[in-house]
Amino acid sequence: MQEQRDAARRGRPPVTDQARWAQRLHISRHAVRLFREQGVAATPGRQIAHAAQVSERTLWRLFRAKESCVEPLLTQALEAFQTVLGTCPPGLPPAEHLRARYTFLPPAAGSDVDAVLAVIRMTRDERALRAVWLVLHEQAETALAQLLARHSGHLADSWHTRLQAAQLNAALRVITEDFAHSAADGITGHEIERQRTRVADAFHTATHPHRPAPGA
Repeated sequence: MQEQRDAARRGRPPVTDQARWAQRLHISRHAVRLFREQGVAATPGRQIAHAAQVSERTLWRLFRAKESCVEPLLTQALEAFQTVLGTCPPGLPPAEHLRARYTFLPPAAGSDVDAVLAVIRMTRDERALRAVWLVLHEQAETALAQLLARHSGHLADSWHTRLQAAQLNAALRVITEDFAHSAADGITGHEIERQRTRVADAFHTATHPHRPAPGA
């Protein structure tokens, strides 16, 4: 808020949330490219800023650490699941909706698929990136609980819903990591279909633990 007031006094319009997100995503893409080429330890923040054509001051205003630069790309994968689940029509079992509609990233983010998968693979060996990935998943649990509550009728903060959200969240992370590693040499239609099926089955298992998944 203070930054927006300062900008207004200097005659510049305040930065919108959309513009801030676009800038963070732009920086994220350059950071991931450098991390892939050089490794995280060998990539200083000033190099990321230079590659993204922003000042170091801007970089550190938008990210608390250089490892945090991967957050916007990774967030797209988590939000893709939430978006599809949130658009499930009333009366349709969410697992069926996921089986038909789930995509790893939103269609508009298709050009980022390779970079996102690369970051997820890097989280296996890069502890700092692993921490970012795990924190993002932890933060996603609240949104998952709210979506689950919408379909189940339970309260979002009930232990039952929170347990389902935690189970689904963990399953989604493991499935996504497996997808990233299996697609290291290229994404095939078989891998895409297998991941979609696994995600749908994971949702069914989390919400109906004593009932076999359709087609199982």
